[in-house]
Amino acid sequence: MRDLKLPDQRHPEKAHRPDNAQPKKPSWIRVKAPTSEGYKKTRDILREKKLVTVCEEAGCPNVGECWSQGHATMMIMGEICTRGCTFCNVATGKPQALDAFEPGRVAHAVEQLGLKHVVITSVDRDDLADGGAEHFAQTIRAIRHRAPDTTIEILTPDFLKCPPSALETVVAARPDVFNHNLETVPGLYPEVRPGARYFHSLRLLQKVKEMDPGMFTKSGIMVGLGEDRQAVLQVMDDMRAADVDFLTIGQYLQPTPKHHRVSHFVTPEEFKSYETAAYGKGFLMVSATPLTRSSYHAGDDFDRLRSARNAKLGRA
Repeated sequence: MRDLKLPDQRHPEKAHRPDNAQPKKPSWIRVKAPTSEGYKKTRDILREKKLVTVCEEAGCPNVGECWSQGHATMMIMGEICTRGCTFCNVATGKPQALDAFEPGRVAHAVEQLGLKHVVITSVDRDDLADGGAEHFAQTIRAIRHRAPDTTIEILTPDFLKCPPSALETVVAARPDVFNHNLETVPGLYPEVRPGARYFHSLRLLQKVKEMDPGMFTKSGIMVGLGEDRQAVLQVMDDMRAADVDFLTIGQYLQPTPKHHRVSHFVTPEEFKSYETAAYGKGFLMVSATPLTRSSYHAGDDFDRLRSARNAKLGRA
């Protein structure tokens, strides 16, 4: 698990950046520190299995609530990313070799936690020829073996430098939900997500639907990075053109002074407006709140997503 280093030690690649003041969070952003027995049980199982979670690595504000309910988002392929996105709290550097036993440990943890729905994500692994696609597939298969009734959601990298077979490998493993986040509006990619390409990520989601039309696709963005409303609405249109089913929108929170600044805090009323607009554009499921994250309430949302598709198709 991650060690609690100071920000400049944890992110040496960001040390040269000027400090950005961290504004005071409004009342609707603040959450209580995790203390429940359920939280401790989840933490202990994850420690025992030597698993990394994005909940900790990304400093998610919902960790107390989710872990108290036995929910956690597993982060596979290590805790060192080959990218240096300015919004992200995951460390950047040279990753270690893949752990061949990790898929089995993840599956065992899913079984022990009794998860009805699990989210599996990863760091970017541009050092691997397939970007870690086969490792994702092995993890999905291991969970299917250990916990056949658990539904599986994956949140993948963009596989930017990989051959088409990488994406094919992941889709062939048949996760229930394929999630890849666009993260922000295209105009902010050079400063927020410099190692990625907006239209490549969009096309990735579209390809998943082309390979398996029955697979749910999901994507999300953060707001408060400097975007305007019209740009957010355009991203919604782009996602719908790529046949994305599920949209998440959450408030960007600046991890340290060395990360991208928060331009503004979006009010709950504005989030509600985004939700209304997104449903109007045809998304089956929308989660748009200040504390929304990709995997926040993912299991409950998956049930609603299935119900929405069945209703659309006229099924009972």
